[in-house]
Amino acid sequence: MRAITVTPGRADSLRLAEDFPEPSLDEGALLVEAVAVGICGTDQEIIRGEYGEPPPGSTELVLGHESLGRVLEDPSGSFAPGDLVAGIVRHPDPVPCPNCAVGEWDMCRNGLYTEHGIKCLQGFARDRWRISPKFAVRLEPGLAELGMLLEPTSVLAKAWEHIERIGARSAWEPKRVLVAGAGPIGLLASLLAAQRGYELHVLNRSANGEKPGLVAALGGEFHTGTVPELGVEFDIVLECTGAPAVVLDVMCQAAPNGIVCLTGVSSGGRTIDFDAGALNRALVLENNVVFGTVNANRRHWELAAAALAAADRDWLARMITRRVPVDRYAEAYAPQPDDIKVVLEFPH
Repeated sequence: MRAITVTPGRADSLRLAEDFPEPSLDEGALLVEAVAVGICGTDQEIIRGEYGEPPPGSTELVLGHESLGRVLEDPSGSFAPGDLVAGIVRHPDPVPCPNCAVGEWDMCRNGLYTEHGIKCLQGFARDRWRISPKFAVRLEPGLAELGMLLEPTSVLAKAWEHIERIGARSAWEPKRVLVAGAGPIGLLASLLAAQRGYELHVLNRSANGEKPGLVAALGGEFHTGTVPELGVEFDIVLECTGAPAVVLDVMCQAAPNGIVCLTGVSSGGRTIDFDAGALNRALVLENNVVFGTVNANRRHWELAAAALAAADRDWLARMITRRVPVDRYAEAYAPQPDDIKVVLEFPH
């Protein structure tokens, strides 16, 4: 069986294993044939040796957390052969903490969760994988070429759910949304904003490639430059770059009672001269909220599946800028300047 593996902690150990063992029943009753996996920045960081943890007893980690596959067998009867599915990435810790105990494993408090292709669970970049049926999400047949977008969409479904729950603290009528960053996360955040009917603005550092057209197709306005140069305040901001200067700028550009959701992860190690007192004053006096979000639980995956089902298929397909077969895996994991979403495919 083919599998894309790394040795966590060792840079540039990426390889295609041609004789990787078949998935064990210990991994779950549901047997799935891989169709494709999406590639994201997390995969690149693991390849560089920055983090990643293999399953106990193994030195290798199979990559791939943005999955798409077809069911081969399910003894539980929850799925039928041929069903299109994706595997939920994070699983609850064994203790469990209070959040994991009630299915909110995205909010794990003790850090003992596991994650496919990232932490202690083999990923989905292999010919066949197993998972418990309760951690599989069914996709409609029309997403057979696009379902690997479910995992990143689940992250944004969670972000929007939390934004709306925070907004319910007052008589809140948001109208204008800013999304900072037009990578896959930013574009999917924009899709969910457009589905909610908001006035959409997207800020990106360049206007190359498909990104301006994708934003325009959502009815949004595409901007380059800086946040202050936009000259308006926003009721909702989703920061999807992790760039420190942008993070600070969007906090200052929120309207009264505004909500800023941080989805980008900063690399750290950079100091910026900034008036923290002025920011504190604005947040307090205008009742603003800034919060961070990561990962998703099953509820968010199901919301994401509904959002993708309602989206224009041609628009989603334009997000996927390269499709690469597994035997040319090195090309797939080598970033190109105009990449948005790269997909590694498993022809059978």
